[in-house]
Amino acid sequence: MNFTQLRIALFTLVRKEIRRFMRIWPQTLLPPAITMSLYFVIFGNLVGSRVGQMGGFSYMQFIVPGLIMMAVITNSYANVSSSFFSVKFQRSIEELIVSPIPLHLIIWGYVIGGVCRGILVGTIVTAMSMFFTQLSIHNIFITIYTVIITSLLFSLGGLINAVYAKSFDDISIIPTFVLTPLTYLGGVFYAISSLSPFWQNLSLINPIVYMVNAFRYGILGHSDVNVSLSLIIVTLCCGLLYAIAYYLLARGSGMRE
Repeated sequence: MNFTQLRIALFTLVRKEIRRFMRIWPQTLLPPAITMSLYFVIFGNLVGSRVGQMGGFSYMQFIVPGLIMMAVITNSYANVSSSFFSVKFQRSIEELIVSPIPLHLIIWGYVIGGVCRGILVGTIVTAMSMFFTQLSIHNIFITIYTVIITSLLFSLGGLINAVYAKSFDDISIIPTFVLTPLTYLGGVFYAISSLSPFWQNLSLINPIVYMVNAFRYGILGHSDVNVSLSLIIVTLCCGLLYAIAYYLLARGSGMRE
């Protein structure tokens, strides 16, 4: 395939993915906005008035970056895992894999769709947060890079989950038993520095801690971990998951059962 054909193939896959979640926007875009608004009201206003300041900011300001990242993570993951498993379940993925389209393009087609949904939901949640608090961007580069690389990472994670999944119930196992606990324990609602030394060290095993803190630094200029180290760790994890996803597709894992 020449460059023009590759570009058309990638554009077609991405457009299909975007149209898929935009067509059912009341299920894909509206629920996160409502859910995060409830978090703002309950945790930001009601609980935050009792907590006071955290990290030198009001509690509402402190949790907003974490809640935005939570929305980006869950929606990026959900979009790719559900979409890829659907085409696998319908057996249409087999035609796509045996077509002249390179596997790299197939991966990027689905992953970019997940990134688009994650960033769009993150933008909606950010707009909703403006009704509850004042935010200003401390470092625009770190803010944008963290959102993109985090959305990319969990889109790849959703693809790997879909490859291994054998039923629609398997799609919900990782978000329920892995992503949700890691997100809540990732410093979204509290500062890692406020924990005892043992729990601080244990928290450093959680990769979401680095994503949340890097994004919080981009917005507020505050982080409990080294920002450069955080971006390096997330980028390396992204490269690792991409290699795993390519390997699984190249082997045809989960496609021929």
